Amino acid sequence: MAKCDICGKGVHFGNNVSHSHRRSNHIWNSNVKSVKCKVNGASKKMHVCTNCLKSGRVERA
Repeated sequence: MAKCDICGKGVHFGNNVSHSHRRSNHIWNSNVKSVKCKVNGASKKMHVCTNCLKSGRVERA
């Protein structure tokens, strides 16, 4: 899974805990999209999380 090129957000690891308190491994993938962005006047394809897109940290090409 890709990491966000802006904030570095990526995969989170942890445990699923059942009602009987048995634990199993779990992976939470962050919502990272491949987007064309403007970087120094040129368009470049980057991996950006939706939180960075929504907040306006990235200008789309």
